[in-house]
Amino acid sequence: MKIDLHTHSTVSDGTEPPADVAAAAAAAGLDAFALTDHDSTAGWAECAVAARGLGLMFVPGMEISCRSTEGISVHILSYLHDPGNRALRVEIDRTRESRLIRAERMVERLAEDFPISWQHVAKHVTPGASVGRPHIADALVTAGIVTDRSEAFTEILTPKSRYFVSHYAPNPADAVALVRAAGGVPVFAHPVAHQRGRVVGTHTFSEMIDAGLLGLEVEHRDNPAEGRQWLRQLAQQHNLLVTGSSDYHGAGKSNRLGEFLTSSRTLERIEEMASGAAVVRP
Repeated sequence: MKIDLHTHSTVSDGTEPPADVAAAAAAAGLDAFALTDHDSTAGWAECAVAARGLGLMFVPGMEISCRSTEGISVHILSYLHDPGNRALRVEIDRTRESRLIRAERMVERLAEDFPISWQHVAKHVTPGASVGRPHIADALVTAGIVTDRSEAFTEILTPKSRYFVSHYAPNPADAVALVRAAGGVPVFAHPVAHQRGRVVGTHTFSEMIDAGLLGLEVEHRDNPAEGRQWLRQLAQQHNLLVTGSSDYHGAGKSNRLGEFLTSSRTLERIEEMASGAAVVRP
C-alpha cells in the first residue's frame, strides 16, 4: 500500500479544499492518506466523503503547533483522536486565536514598509481556516513583493525578521499528553528539520517520550540523512513508530504527494493504538 500521512488543505495553509486533496491523493496513486491541517479538524468530514468515493482510505489527523521551553517551534501530528475532546479543543482554540492575533500584528508591521493590508491577507484565507504565515506570504506574492512563498519566508517572514511576531502554543509534552488523553496517536513531525530553523535537543525528545509520544516522522524531505539515521535509532530504542510522508500543501510547497511513505504495518499499529476516531474505508 502507498500511504502518505501528512497533508494540508485550505482549512489551514494548503491551497486545495479537502475534497481536492483527496482527488490529488488518488491521482498520485495513493491507497491511503491523512489530512493533518494545522490546529483544525474542520476538513475531516469533506475529506472522508471524497476519499470514500474515490476508493481511498482516509486517516483523520491534525498538526498541532507547539513551542518548547527554549522557544523552539515543534509540530505534533495527531492521528485518530476524538475531535470533541474538551481539553484538547480548549488548547487548540487558544492556539488558533493567538495565531490570528499574531498574523494581524505582523501585517500591521509589514504595512509600514509594503503595500499590504489585512484585507489582502484575508482574501487568501478560507472562512474558518487556521490563519498562518503562509497566508501572509500568499498576499505578498499577489502584491508582487515576492515571487513565491519560499522567498517570502526566506526574506521577510523569517523569525529573525523585524516583522515577526510569536504566538501562544502549548508545550510539546503537554500536547502529547492531551492527544493521548483524547485517544489519539501523537507523532513528532519533521523533528530534525534544521532548514526550518532551530530544532529541539534530546531533553525535549525525552520529555515528549515520557509524556506518551508514540512515533517519529522520519522520512520527510526536511530531515537530513544523518538526522534520519539518528531518529531511526531513537525509535528503535524507545519502540516508537516510524512514519514517512510528503507534508503536501498543494501549490503552496513543492512537496509531492507520496514522495515519502508510511508502511501498512505502521498504519495498522496506529489504528490499534487509537481509540478516539477511526480510519475511514471505502
